[in-house]
Amino acid sequence: MDMVTLTIDGQRVSVPRGTSVLEAARASGIDIPTLCYLKDINVVGVCRVCVVEIEGAKSLQASCVTPAAEGMVVRTNTPAVREARRTVLELILSNHPFECLTCERNGNCELQALAERLGIREIEYEGERACFAKDTSSHAIVRNPEKCILCRRCMSVCSRVQSVFAIAPNDRGFETMIAPAFGDSLADVACVQCGQCTLVCPTGALTEKDSIAEVYAALADPKKHVVVQTAPAVRATIGEEVGLPPGTLVTGNLVAALRRLGFDRVFDTDFAADLTIMEEGHEFLERLKHGGKLPLITSCSPGWIKFIEHFYPDLLDNLSTCKSPQQMFGALAKTYYAQKAGIDPKDIFVVSVMPCTAKKFEAKRPEMTASGYPDVDAVLTSRELGRMLREAGLNLAELPPEQYDDPLGISTGAGVIFGATGGVMEAALRTVYEVVMDRELENVDFEEVRGLSGIKEAAVNLDGMRVKVAVAHGLGNARKLLDKVRDGSADYHFIEIMCCPGGCIGGGGQPIPTDDEIRAKRIDAIYREDRGMPLRKSHLNPAVKALYDEFLEKPLSHRAHELLHTSYVARGRFPARVSS
Repeated sequence: MDMVTLTIDGQRVSVPRGTSVLEAARASGIDIPTLCYLKDINVVGVCRVCVVEIEGAKSLQASCVTPAAEGMVVRTNTPAVREARRTVLELILSNHPFECLTCERNGNCELQALAERLGIREIEYEGERACFAKDTSSHAIVRNPEKCILCRRCMSVCSRVQSVFAIAPNDRGFETMIAPAFGDSLADVACVQCGQCTLVCPTGALTEKDSIAEVYAALADPKKHVVVQTAPAVRATIGEEVGLPPGTLVTGNLVAALRRLGFDRVFDTDFAADLTIMEEGHEFLERLKHGGKLPLITSCSPGWIKFIEHFYPDLLDNLSTCKSPQQMFGALAKTYYAQKAGIDPKDIFVVSVMPCTAKKFEAKRPEMTASGYPDVDAVLTSRELGRMLREAGLNLAELPPEQYDDPLGISTGAGVIFGATGGVMEAALRTVYEVVMDRELENVDFEEVRGLSGIKEAAVNLDGMRVKVAVAHGLGNARKLLDKVRDGSADYHFIEIMCCPGGCIGGGGQPIPTDDEIRAKRIDAIYREDRGMPLRKSHLNPAVKALYDEFLEKPLSHRAHELLHTSYVARGRFPARVSS
């Protein structure tokens, strides 16, 4: 490997050629502060917080965009560097609302933390402040441009990772704002509401739309029977909201906490994930045997669904008609469960705890009313539930674990792994193999579809047919696969696509920060949970078997289609405009 050696604060450091000064310093144990920098995603040097002195340079240099060079001498903590960083930060703060105590990001704000780190106690620069309206049009995301520091991290994630390009710089100078073009709102453009922008925003400029008050109101209503479902990924991430290390499993502790918050029943979305496998797996087999539209593409991720509706509407027939597990659960809570419990569906209030902001949008889709009522009434992200737990003083680590309620709380390891990229595909293969081959699958671990590679491929022999599958996570990778499907060069039979990098464990509603190291720890936790489950295949779930025997009859039955399947909408890429 071609290496260069430089001196940073008197220490000789050797790094691969092409490494930035910033990363070279970090490799040597020196943490240069940043605001706009996101490794490999947003390397633009616009905030100037990371400036350093480089011997021979005429001015201070932004370390994030300056390559380390042989013999370079760098100083990261001189009086000039400290003064420059403080000045830059004071200028940013001079145009920032001082709402820290009431801001959603209070205590977890990079701007706030940096001001503390640099010892900012007074702002010498007083003047006019930018005044922008808040955008609350979206079901999922709130955009508050007055808190934006123009770092462009959200824009880079939206364009470079998700390939959506929903937001960009508008206007110039003091009027610059990161927003949809032409002053449009997020609800009016091809924003998929995935929330990846909220994960990388260093301030409170982009947040999830808060549903906590709505949930508290339902819990306080004696006429409401309030049930809650928890998504597979939440058990591996919610601990971070109360200070536990990434990858800490708190499944039973979470159940206990939700009961203490006042929910009448605590159920598991994993039950509906097992059900999804039964419906989607049989749908795949139907298409495979009878010449249906292939490849079949999974439909569990609502951000991904909105993406294909906007950008690839010609491929909607390739989508599985299955609802997501969240919506399947809601439909059953207000039919099957209501019937068994003897409760009028109008009195059942379904709350979802999800890793995903797009789930808020999905719950509001008009077609998601299988029972005559909304399948799901309110969606909380992991972050929102974290705020509720902290407000209630519930320490997950100290709560004795409890079990989910029957009948919608029984699940298998296959349902658990929905939380990781490749998990839906692996769960489907576990069941489809045994249904087709009529024999037990000895090794249930499909390692080929696991991990954080952007696109993964595998093949499985089903009764003499070599079935090719692919897995993509992150919409930029999805676009690569869909372009192949569109031009006919893809020969896959089955494709899993998850909107967010890493799958649901990296969802837009998950704890902040989220990066690949954290994603890997969360994924490991998901598979640990799977390995510890007594049942690891969806078709062996006794509660799902009982559901079919008592209510649905069989996979893909008429009632199953009415409750568990849906249709999609071809959406335009651009807002409709009336010409003057």
